[in-house]
Amino acid sequence: MKYTLLAIAMLSLAALTQAQPTANEIIQKVDQNLSSDNRIMETAITIHGRRSSRTMTAKTYAVGTQQSFTEYLSPARDKGTKMLKLEDQLWIYSPSTDRTIQIAGHMLRQSVMGSDLSYEDMMDDRPLTETYEATILGKEILDNREVYLIELNAKVSNVAYHSSKMWVDAERFIPLKQEMHAKSGQLLKRIELRDVEKIEGRWFPRTMVYKDLLKDGEGTEYKITDVRFNAEIPEYIFSKAALKR
Repeated sequence: MKYTLLAIAMLSLAALTQAQPTANEIIQKVDQNLSSDNRIMETAITIHGRRSSRTMTAKTYAVGTQQSFTEYLSPARDKGTKMLKLEDQLWIYSPSTDRTIQIAGHMLRQSVMGSDLSYEDMMDDRPLTETYEATILGKEILDNREVYLIELNAKVSNVAYHSSKMWVDAERFIPLKQEMHAKSGQLLKRIELRDVEKIEGRWFPRTMVYKDLLKDGEGTEYKITDVRFNAEIPEYIFSKAALKR
């Protein structure tokens, strides 16, 4: 009888071990939710400054991780500003000056339109499995959801953040929070992902709040008002000529 109970206990332990995914499997599932062959997304971006807030709207077209085109639609002072990313190159068109400039080098660390997101953040949307080694630190409860606490350490040199911690929903495999660190260990930025919905067969956040911890203000809120995955996107959009259309 003792042997039978021990065998049952060992089988139960084995089942539990098999049920918990590995750290790499977790971030693969995160990539599957957040990545797509292409997408068209409309956003309302609210920058909460130290004294006041302002909201912009934008529409973004993206193909994989190599091409994206964003046009700002409002307010009037930002309307017509456009950004084009082609692989590791980024251009911005300003209607007020009718000029196109390339953002490169140290300029990539600058803020995008005064937000808590840098051009460097915007440029690097490679899958996590390509850029980081993952380790499970444990399980926690966050926003009444069971989450895996994952530590990510860079396995390539050309990343904006040397390491980060990510709280991943254990059921839906979507991050609910992420903290990004410099090589020194200093906490640089925090992201909270909210209003998670199932959209076209994948879990996806409708709201993302970025906070640059080296910057004043209460952070930048991105509300996704519309998103379509694997939509038809004309090729001409991803050209420098499209910036002045």
